[in-house]
Amino acid sequence: MNRKIVAAAAAAITGAGLVTAVALTPSASAGQTVPAADQVQSEIVAALSRDLKISPDQARTRLAGEQTAARTESALKTRLGPSYAGSWLDAAGTTLTVAVTDAALEGTVRAAGATPKTVTRSAAQLDAAKLSLDTKGTSAPKSVPGWYVDATTNSIVVLANAGTEATAKSWATASGVRADAVRVETSTESPVPLIDVIGGNAYTFGSGRCSIGFSVEGGFVTAGHCGTTGTRTSNPSGTVGGSSFPGNDYAWVRVDAGNTPRGLVNRYPGTVPVAGSQEAAIGASVCRSGSTTGWHCGTIQQKNASVNYPQGTVSGLTRTNACAEPGDSGGSWLAGDQAQGVTSGGSGNCSSGGTFYFQPISEILSVYSLRLVTSGSNPPSSTTTTPTGPTTSNPPSGTWAAGTTYAAGATVTYNGASYRALQGHTAQAGWEPPNVPALWARS
Repeated sequence: MNRKIVAAAAAAITGAGLVTAVALTPSASAGQTVPAADQVQSEIVAALSRDLKISPDQARTRLAGEQTAARTESALKTRLGPSYAGSWLDAAGTTLTVAVTDAALEGTVRAAGATPKTVTRSAAQLDAAKLSLDTKGTSAPKSVPGWYVDATTNSIVVLANAGTEATAKSWATASGVRADAVRVETSTESPVPLIDVIGGNAYTFGSGRCSIGFSVEGGFVTAGHCGTTGTRTSNPSGTVGGSSFPGNDYAWVRVDAGNTPRGLVNRYPGTVPVAGSQEAAIGASVCRSGSTTGWHCGTIQQKNASVNYPQGTVSGLTRTNACAEPGDSGGSWLAGDQAQGVTSGGSGNCSSGGTFYFQPISEILSVYSLRLVTSGSNPPSSTTTTPTGPTTSNPPSGTWAAGTTYAAGATVTYNGASYRALQGHTAQAGWEPPNVPALWARS
């Protein structure tokens, strides 16, 4: 069980670096850099050592043993056939036990280097029993947090809150599981889904990967070339509710229950709150978030641009010099705390620079009648790009201060100079007037 692990070399995969002479392409869903195998191995060893409270050498030994156990388990599962009843490692990860329903097969298990245990029910029988509970899941008592196959006890374990064990047992047997196959365990678990929908984070669809644009009520917006209508997504899970590409490059995903849209964008690290969707001017600074390259900024160069992608022409895009790479598609573009659009594509990369385009968000919200999810006490954004004024009364003048909500036209002083607000926004540290020309103009 202590076979040495030999790490194979892994070639790094990088995002496509297109030169300007090459035809423009959408930022595709591939292109992440893959760490070398020895780097990944070191990170795993460090994490195991930290969390299992074992030494690095013990972590390496455990990993080697687990790899051997996995191969042994796979081979025995095939050889034992319908008699196979599950397998498990001990707490130290050094001893593999394989359960069988036919005692005559114990020798086969030993010959493979594992410890046999004869039990009553096969793995297939346990899985079938659990399926009976799964099909009755909607009728499970609220006091039952879950259920699972437990190979170590050759039973189906049903979890139950204290004082409701008898109710849990009755539900399981009424669902078609034999009473002698059910084991009720008292549990304090209260599971809830943990995925927040945040702009700039990755999501997957089939074999592809793109980035979340902005949260909307019920889901998020992204690029149209990141999935046709009806496509299923993962992390967060959902279904593409509408998609247009080429011609346009926008889509929205209706997320499954348990995924929580948040009015935030990943800044890698940290997050930026989204306060609305007031359109920034040409020449304004703009920043982009995506799951491949993180957070990058530039300026808006032109609007209403048409781009000839290999798949067809997309019109109405905004042209910028803020870089993006494959996998950043669909990601968020912000001017201050105002949503601007989602990444479409471009020519170049974040090493050499280039020209990059985003699909303005106003059209996406309008076409699908979506409402932007915003942070704090701000109401969901209107689909119009016309400034709607502040959400609270704000002083018309004074010294700039982080945390203050400023209306378009408000005036402040900062380091002895006067500035006029170009957009309504809530000030944050780092957004001092000289640093964010999209938000403030010297007056």
